[in-house]
Amino acid sequence: MFRPTALGGALTALATAAAGVLLAAVVTTSPAAAAAGTGTGYLHTSGNQIVDSTGATVRLTGINWFGMETDNKTFHGLWSSNPWRGQLDTMARLGYNTLRVPYSNDALTPGATATGINDFVNPDLVGLSPLQILDKVIGYAGSKGMRVILDRHRPTSAGQSPLWYTSTVSEATWINDWTMLAQRYAGNPTVIGADLHNEPHAEGTNPAATGACWGCGDPARDWRLAAERAGNAILGVQPNWLIFVEGVSCPSGGLSNVWDNDPSNDEDCGWWGGNLSKAGQFPVRLNVANRLVYSPHEYATSVYRQSWFDAPDYRANMPAIWDRYWGYLYKQNVAPIMMGEFGSTLADPKDRVWLEKLMAYTGTGVTGMSFTYWSWNPNSGDTGGIALDDWTSINTTKQAILQPYLIAPTGGGSTGPDPTTPAPTGGCTASYRQVNAWQGGFQGELTVTNTGSAAVNPWSVTWGWPAGVTLSSGWNATVTQSGTTVTAAAPNHAPSLPAGGSVTVGFTANGSATPPTTTKLNATAC
Repeated sequence: MFRPTALGGALTALATAAAGVLLAAVVTTSPAAAAAGTGTGYLHTSGNQIVDSTGATVRLTGINWFGMETDNKTFHGLWSSNPWRGQLDTMARLGYNTLRVPYSNDALTPGATATGINDFVNPDLVGLSPLQILDKVIGYAGSKGMRVILDRHRPTSAGQSPLWYTSTVSEATWINDWTMLAQRYAGNPTVIGADLHNEPHAEGTNPAATGACWGCGDPARDWRLAAERAGNAILGVQPNWLIFVEGVSCPSGGLSNVWDNDPSNDEDCGWWGGNLSKAGQFPVRLNVANRLVYSPHEYATSVYRQSWFDAPDYRANMPAIWDRYWGYLYKQNVAPIMMGEFGSTLADPKDRVWLEKLMAYTGTGVTGMSFTYWSWNPNSGDTGGIALDDWTSINTTKQAILQPYLIAPTGGGSTGPDPTTPAPTGGCTASYRQVNAWQGGFQGELTVTNTGSAAVNPWSVTWGWPAGVTLSSGWNATVTQSGTTVTAAAPNHAPSLPAGGSVTVGFTANGSATPPTTTKLNATAC
């Protein structure tokens, strides 16, 4: 999930804090938050702003829904009594317009199996692979106007890694999986980009650093160079995506303050993934202009008690710290900021101060910094979630702090093609039968059946007829005749014909002593 870099010593294990008891209710989106939604088409950047295909400014105000990076290989909470669509409904209603989805490469492997799903509540997920479940979530989120950012959270479900590769998951696998996802969702503007690797961080001690550095020039450790290799590979197959690049923890890739006693050598280290202090000097260079978004992480005392939380000027000192690590990139108009993770249990009163101050720092309105809160999940041990343990009720204390900065999704953009199944199509056939006959006339019926995989709206059926025959009346449709051409269509029946559905059109014919055979009707439907 996330870890800090300990200052003044080796890494310290994180303590798990229990969330306080909070009221449960659904909070509706405030009218002031209803602005530009998530825009139209694919997104790109302009200075420190994210803009849509029309040039309108877009602010991503989203949330993380994790689980696909764990042994379950799919979203957590699918075991609850709240269906997966119901959870997305609530996220959108609260004002979260973007979904950040952490995954591990394990979930992408052929034969990967999703577990922890309540089959009774989510029968439509039974038997689906992790990627097929992701397809459905993306499709439904897109129908609500939400955007989706994919986050390579872990190489394997076993845990995070300081570098973007491990002994079992190579850089080539990392990049190949990214290009596969970019191709899978090509043409689907719901999916807007790639968060390349979650929380690169320091490992080892200087001068024997082995963790991720920024600008050190070592291709095996320099996260900035690796981000360029992966980002450009992705843009080679999907040039419309945004590339989200997190920071490191210590720019050197090792804990410089543990190998000597000279404070002047101490490096300025921050949260895992949260230190972009060298990005101004060593920027990420992408082959497609206006695609780079820097994405720091920021946490409070429930994750780790950084030294600044206990400084005498705490609260007043925070903006300068954020400026130093990542805020300067936004303030100097270098690139947009999308804070990919931030959160707390709020068990410590200092954490509420931190969250209120942080949200104010991001700015209000559509031009403020983008963010995705950690997390929707209540089972995040050191932060808790927006959802409470029933995955339905809401932590109103957290939501009230975030609410003024949320811009709800509007409309419901195109969900794009489903990459696992053929595009739905409608197709109709017509069959005829004689109902009654008499001297000089008869009654007949045409049954129109939708044999396609999508609804047909509107439907109609047309057939040829011998000269001199007139039709009078019809049932289940309006029957019209022009010469030897006859057409039956809505509105006397439901105008939409669902996949697999059928409707029968009846008519009375006069002026013909010989009722036609099926072949003589030459009917064409839809």
